[in-house]
Amino acid sequence: MSTLNATSVGYGQLLRENRNFRWLWGGQVVSLLGDWFNLIASAALLAQLTESGLAIGGLFVVRMLAPFLVSPIAGVIADRYNRKRILIATDIIRGITVLGFLLVRRPEDVWLLYTLTAIQLGTSGFFIPTKNAILPDIVKPEEIGTANTLLSVTWSTMLAVGAALGGLVAGFWGIVPAFIIDALTFVVSAWLIWQMAYDRPTTNANSDKSVAAAITQYLEGISYLRSRLDQFVITLLKGTNAILISAGFQIIQVSLAETTYVIGEGGGISLGLFFGVAGIGTGVGPILARFVTGDDDRKMRWGIAAGWLISGVGMWTVSLLGPFWLSLGGTFLRGFGGGIVWVFSTQLLLQLVTGEIRGRIFATEYMIFTLLSAIGAGVVGWALDGALELTTIMRIMGTAVIVPAVLWSIWTLKISAERAE
Repeated sequence: MSTLNATSVGYGQLLRENRNFRWLWGGQVVSLLGDWFNLIASAALLAQLTESGLAIGGLFVVRMLAPFLVSPIAGVIADRYNRKRILIATDIIRGITVLGFLLVRRPEDVWLLYTLTAIQLGTSGFFIPTKNAILPDIVKPEEIGTANTLLSVTWSTMLAVGAALGGLVAGFWGIVPAFIIDALTFVVSAWLIWQMAYDRPTTNANSDKSVAAAITQYLEGISYLRSRLDQFVITLLKGTNAILISAGFQIIQVSLAETTYVIGEGGGISLGLFFGVAGIGTGVGPILARFVTGDDDRKMRWGIAAGWLISGVGMWTVSLLGPFWLSLGGTFLRGFGGGIVWVFSTQLLLQLVTGEIRGRIFATEYMIFTLLSAIGAGVVGWALDGALELTTIMRIMGTAVIVPAVLWSIWTLKISAERAE
């Protein structure tokens, strides 16, 4: 077992003293701002063109299935090649792809929106595992917990800022500016990451580059997880949270903004507020929880169980369909709990997985997450067009998270007992 015994550094100290991390973090700030502009604009555009819950659910399914399909090869590439160059290349490809959204204008163009979304998110399927894999390469062991939390909180913060701004832009000026801003942010992100002084080849950089070798290397990652059951269980955490609550709730937010809390053109402003408040909760949750747990393995495991229960309370609160502020409060709690699950599960893997196989493990985790997210989004989209009421769907989701909370608690007790022996 690998743990962090050194005292963790502060967030400000990390940004001041670690130049490479500062460039990586800056790139994420910029690109994520555009990402959330894009999501709000895409969902709003699709809602206007189709007026279908299933079609909106299909958008989120595509956003999840695309990275799922590329994840096996993405992990091998992250362990084979220079990780900095992979990040830059994916930013450039995504920037070019996003400009294509400007061509989607009529209902018959919806296929193009789905296609471009698949290319954009498929490319992200290379970016995200590589970003996770490069992190321990550019920070010290005592900085890993702080760096992981800061990157995750940045995701949440930019969800709040980007979604809110994206909602305002879409609500007041339409979707075209949102897509243009998104394309520009990828270019800026690529430039920032280029500033990183990172030229170290990965462990497998000089290995056989054949397709057969790639398959062998991917299977090595699967074998690694099969022989380390605890690490395999941890890779399931994000996906479990997605299929039960987080992926489906994104669809629900679009429906709520369109039908129940309509603010701005097509509910664009209220949709931005929903995503924004969820982002604030996702950022605040792990920061506050980390004051209690630090980077302690056992405490973080119990924090994950608590995170699921908090998410369930949030879903039940939104299901009341009360005043807008109450639904926003429930959305905050859902994000608060989900953020803890996300950050702590990543931190556990960073502390347990060795560097030479890290890319494949994070790619496998992301593959599981995207597949289960697609299933969760598809089921909720189908249910919204079916016989189930919106309130019933949310209450089912809010109750279902009790199951993983209990199972994970039992697993945590088992691991603690084994380590005590």
